[in-house]
Amino acid sequence: QVQVAESGGGLVRPGGSLRLSCAASGMIFSVNSMSWYRQAPGKERELVAKMTASGNTKYADSVKGRFTISNDGAKKTNLQMNSLKPEDTAVYYCNIGSRDSDWLPIEYWGQGTQVTVSS
Repeated sequence: QVQVAESGGGLVRPGGSLRLSCAASGMIFSVNSMSWYRQAPGKERELVAKMTASGNTKYADSVKGRFTISNDGAKKTNLQMNSLKPEDTAVYYCNIGSRDSDWLPIEYWGQGTQVTVSS
């Protein structure tokens, strides 16, 4: 059974920084991508940052230049968030794109970690 766990959320003042971490455990046949999504109250979940197995990255326009996604091993990823704004307040979720034993696409999600940016 695959488990995905995020950590590092919390309360930070505008302009501050946080580093989120995500670690997966269990049998994962392959990791095609690791991503961070977020969902603010009353809004749909949105992609924040994505890194493919080849190292390509993609960011939401709203976080470009402020957030950086990185790998920390085969099943670990970090999201460095700088110059945080109140509008970054949301629950942040880690997503792992993979394939199952039949090589069909499958996604694994963490439970989410709360990030609150407020003075």
